[in-house]
Amino acid sequence: MTTRRREHQESDLPIGLAKPARRALAAAGYWRLEQLAKLSEAELKQLHGIGPKALDLLRRALSAMDK
Repeated sequence: MTTRRREHQESDLPIGLAKPARRALAAAGYWRLEQLAKLSEAELKQLHGIGPKALDLLRRALSAMDK
């Protein structure tokens, strides 16, 4: 199994996250919600492929993770 496939299988990013957003996060090395918890929204917005819908979905997933 390749590293990329293994990392993709270990990802806990929300299922409804669009492919451009997934690609943007993967290209930046982010596969897990815990990694994103350390970033600001401004940092996420800078990634090409992360738009308002992706930010909202990630925000809700991170909020649910804290509960």
